[in-house]
Amino acid sequence: MLGRLNHVALAVPDLAAATAAYRDTLGARVTAPQALPEHGVTVVFVDVGNTRIELLEPLGEGSPIAEFLEKNPSGGMHHLCYEVDDILAARDHLIASGARVLGHGNPKTGAHGKPVVFLHPKDFFGTLVELEQA
Repeated sequence: MLGRLNHVALAVPDLAAATAAYRDTLGARVTAPQALPEHGVTVVFVDVGNTRIELLEPLGEGSPIAEFLEKNPSGGMHHLCYEVDDILAARDHLIASGARVLGHGNPKTGAHGKPVVFLHPKDFFGTLVELEQA
């Protein structure tokens, strides 16, 4: 069911500083910031060749990233995103297998304009997993 690793997401307290560190210090190519109000985040993607790093900063009140940063003030790994061929079939298989899909269970549109779902970290050894339609 799983395809390639699409990205590793890092929650950061200062998106501009994190972007500059990846661009200027590490020499990486970075995207412009993109606000995703439905997810409560602003994102920047860092191209590392075989995958991407997603830098996440809270956007607005109640952002899940703000809660994460309260517990981890300097930031840290937030989630892993894997591609799947059929997001609905993957979701249905996971639910039938006992995995918990966060939220209402229906895919939302992610940063790449494709449907995504998130899986409960307690079902995957403490790691929040995002699935994205390939």
